[in-house]
Amino acid sequence: MAGDYEDVSVFRLSAEDEATLVAKQTECVFMWVTGDGDPMGVVMNFVRAPAEGGGSFWLTASGQRQRFADLARHPRGAVAISSRGTDIGTSRSVTYRGDVVVHDDEATKAWFYPALAARVRPDSTEQQAAFVAHLDSPRRRVIELVPTERLGFDSAAMFRGSPAGPSRTML
Repeated sequence: MAGDYEDVSVFRLSAEDEATLVAKQTECVFMWVTGDGDPMGVVMNFVRAPAEGGGSFWLTASGQRQRFADLARHPRGAVAISSRGTDIGTSRSVTYRGDVVVHDDEATKAWFYPALAARVRPDSTEQQAAFVAHLDSPRRRVIELVPTERLGFDSAAMFRGSPAGPSRTML
């Protein structure tokens, strides 16, 4: 290995670590291009479905948000997921980019709202029901990002055996 970190492409996230990261993390940064051509991103909760075999990423927001007009013009986006805040430390990340489909049909909302609620309120069926009721609003839309490319990174692999060593948060 070279003495610097100019080329970090060799520190890929393994398929197993990627699956663990996506299963444990509930937040991502969803990114798109605005009508002015500028990049924009927000932190959102997500569900990956189907989880097996690398399905789409599903998110939701109220339909009056500017991102929906932007996505209608340019239906592409990305999600970036970091391991920060999980019990696997801060050393792993994965980004997916792909096509975006916006859903506002009742069938999608019927499966998605409970799936998201179970993911972000796993300890209480009462809180899940309240969260589903909160989500079920007239202008709410569901965003599906269908991944076409991915980029994973494992900084724990990068620092393994390095004089710089891992940070305390990677341990």
